[in-house]
Amino acid sequence: MSAAVNEAAHSVAHTPAGGPRPSRRPSHKGQDEAFLVVDDLSVQFPTEDGLVKAVQNVSYSLPLGRTLAIVGESGSGKSVSSMAIMGLHDPKRTIITGSITLGGEQIVGRSQDDMRKIRGQVASIIFQDPQSSLHPYFTVGWQLREAYREHHQVSKSVAHTRAIEMLDRVGIPHPKRRADQYPFEFSGGMRQRAMIAMALINDPQLIIADEPTTALDVTVQAQILDLLNDLQAEFGSAIIMITHDLAVVAEVADDVMVMYGGRAVEHGTAEQVLVRPNHPYTWGLLQSIPAVSSEQAELYPIKGNPPSLLSLPPGCSFAPRCPYVDRVPDGKCRTDLPELISRSAGDHGLSRCHLSNPDAIFAAEVEPRIA
Repeated sequence: MSAAVNEAAHSVAHTPAGGPRPSRRPSHKGQDEAFLVVDDLSVQFPTEDGLVKAVQNVSYSLPLGRTLAIVGESGSGKSVSSMAIMGLHDPKRTIITGSITLGGEQIVGRSQDDMRKIRGQVASIIFQDPQSSLHPYFTVGWQLREAYREHHQVSKSVAHTRAIEMLDRVGIPHPKRRADQYPFEFSGGMRQRAMIAMALINDPQLIIADEPTTALDVTVQAQILDLLNDLQAEFGSAIIMITHDLAVVAEVADDVMVMYGGRAVEHGTAEQVLVRPNHPYTWGLLQSIPAVSSEQAELYPIKGNPPSLLSLPPGCSFAPRCPYVDRVPDGKCRTDLPELISRSAGDHGLSRCHLSNPDAIFAAEVEPRIA
């Protein structure tokens, strides 16, 4: 395991399972009550080649003040599921089934006019690339101002003052002057801070951060993560962090959901998933991180490629790449889809795997490689 993941996972392991970390997490009334509830969500895209099953039967809940990290390889369904929450899929080209409730209100099937009222005010998203998310023809202050006026009947001057306040809050120096500048005049880290300011300007209760640190160097990345933690403590928002970086997960997440082939394959607290994982795919993700502490450390990449969402294999989607598939009798992995349930005694999360003794296999064969 990389030094960053190892150190962060160690700190997770010494936090009470499922409990908030006092140094980062706020104490908010009703924190244990789920604000976001996703139930049996499926997202499909009809194409000329067939039906793309991008997300299948995903369920989870998220209270205010907590962070859920959704991890997995590209094409696993992470961003597609979160875009469904924001109502960003074209309803004419997308089939969405299941239920998504925000603050008790069902949003699946809502009109685009209704979703525009929800986006920004109830839920906001921070995209991976602020360069393409910010409009190049308008100043940053103008864009923040109009985002605020979309949900508040205030004058331009009042909204502009709010924009300057938010730029200052996210750590942009000289916010009054910066508000009159264009996105190309900002550095990558500054643009990402501006995007965070835009996401928070209407005090949303849910923030979706889609790979918010991917294009940033490690120093700026750490600053952005610290900023999100501080803002969550201040505003009490629920956060969904979409990422492929397990070091980021170990640093910021309270709960973790691992996705593969459009399905959730493991779900639990950060401690359960990072310290005591039960699914071979999660083991593979942990083993494939290069260690920086040893020159002779061996890499254990996940062999093969993710499945086509047009034609998922029968049974477990990970079976064609799983090194433990032959340890399950009767070829069950290749024919029967496992349920997402608890697989081991003790404090473990949910796992979608047929292995009868995953905790023993992890302790004997996997953990020594990532320790």
